[in-house]
Amino acid sequence: MSNKEQPLLEIKDLSVTFHNGRQVTEAVKNVNLTIHKGQTHALVGESGSGKSVSAMATMQLLPKSAHFPNGEILYKGRDVLTLNDKDLRQMRGDDIGIIFQEPLTSLNPLHTIEKQIGEVLRLHDSLEGSALKARIKELLDMVQLPQMKDRMSAYPHELSGGQRQRIMIAIALANKPDLLIADEPTTALDVTVQAQILDLLAELQKDLGMAMLLITHDLPVVQKYTRHVSVMQHGHIIESNETAKIFDAPTHDYTKKLINSVPSGSAHPRDPNKPHGILAEAKNMKIYFPLHKTIFGKPKSFVKAVDDISFTLEQGETLGIVGESGSGKTTLGLGVLRLIKAEGSIIFCGKDVTKLNTKELRKMREDMQIVFQDPFGSLSPRMSVGQIIAEGLKIHQPKMNKKERDAAVIAALNEVELDPETRHRFPHEFSGGQRQRISIARALVLKPKLLVLDEPTSALDVSIQSQVIDLLRKLQTTHNLSYIFISHDLRVVRALSHRIIVMKNGKVVETGNAEDVFKAPQQEYTQELLKAALY
Repeated sequence: MSNKEQPLLEIKDLSVTFHNGRQVTEAVKNVNLTIHKGQTHALVGESGSGKSVSAMATMQLLPKSAHFPNGEILYKGRDVLTLNDKDLRQMRGDDIGIIFQEPLTSLNPLHTIEKQIGEVLRLHDSLEGSALKARIKELLDMVQLPQMKDRMSAYPHELSGGQRQRIMIAIALANKPDLLIADEPTTALDVTVQAQILDLLAELQKDLGMAMLLITHDLPVVQKYTRHVSVMQHGHIIESNETAKIFDAPTHDYTKKLINSVPSGSAHPRDPNKPHGILAEAKNMKIYFPLHKTIFGKPKSFVKAVDDISFTLEQGETLGIVGESGSGKTTLGLGVLRLIKAEGSIIFCGKDVTKLNTKELRKMREDMQIVFQDPFGSLSPRMSVGQIIAEGLKIHQPKMNKKERDAAVIAALNEVELDPETRHRFPHEFSGGQRQRISIARALVLKPKLLVLDEPTSALDVSIQSQVIDLLRKLQTTHNLSYIFISHDLRVVRALSHRIIVMKNGKVVETGNAEDVFKAPQQEYTQELLKAALY
């Protein structure tokens, strides 16, 4: 491609600030970015680096508190910052399309799929009647949802995550834009669905000849699907080059850190000098949820979330549970802790937890704890970090005085490598990675024997993921902890797990030593999962 050709999009020395009263936050600082027709350009960096703000500025989708102290955003030579409302409306959709990270919150829950795709076509192409319906069906075929042509009256909540994201792509491509902005389009999706969506975007880009700006923190995705990369940190673009050159020879220390942070390797070997007996054992475990009931109130059909599963877990061992959304992974973990009712037997420390009464179960909960996927949602916003971590001590060790509890909280924060002086602050004052460390500290303060980790790294940036994995490895070695690690991110599972259970539709598809399963999967479903994981 000739450098003399006018760029499709050229961002020159762009700065973006947000004003809240007297407080001014610099989100983007003197950014330069050039995208040519048909080019795929990735914008990578951690949360808060300014990636999404830069992209939203391109379409003037930032809130009124955003200001532009300097810079230009030239789209086909016209400065977007100077366009009036009418020209902006025409540019959005007609010239530039956008796919947001979370399709469920981006789609209107009150409107059908037909109405939401049709709205864009009516506004920009003035299509109506049979021509409108024909174009909607054409778009559904384009995003590989032919079955939706008979379900155009469906609402977003009635679709899977992958289907909703395809609808978002259909809306973004409805008017054949020259540039598509994809803002973390696969973060919330399973590994197999993620691969399908990315393959679809690559195919559509080639067919339509459009350019794409892909915003992500998933470096394997960048490596496979893009030709050019710009790396952002603290509002600056610190490095920009062809993808192959960035990965082969990064020049900036931060870029090197990002590339080296991609989860890799396998679980640390267990200490032969520490106890290795069986800590937990499940036999013929079943968790069924009733769907339809007879007129007498008896269940007529069930969702078999966990269907006759048996496994053992030794002291100091990590059992990885992998599978797509809806496979029963989280339900299995909650059942082991008896946070939901399960049939069969679940033996923990020699006792069947399914037969314990409330008082006995409460005593046992000291030894079995859980770390949830979303650290912000699982921490009370009204309690300080110190209060959150000490809460379990008040319940399980009521004889502890205030001074002893505070000492235990300080010790737990030190273990997860957080400054104990921050214990008087509240969850919203911490980053995502720090909040997850607080969640781990809350579980650890009781000195449990088992930790169930439910997607504990999925909401975190790649470098923070790496830090949390290292922390979990260190804690396991120090305390001989046992983990049940639930995730659909196979790189993370491989980095932590000694053994693996692969689940599909409530059943175990394959199980075995982690390295054996990853190197030589026996079942076709496991092979598909690994193929889709972009190793």
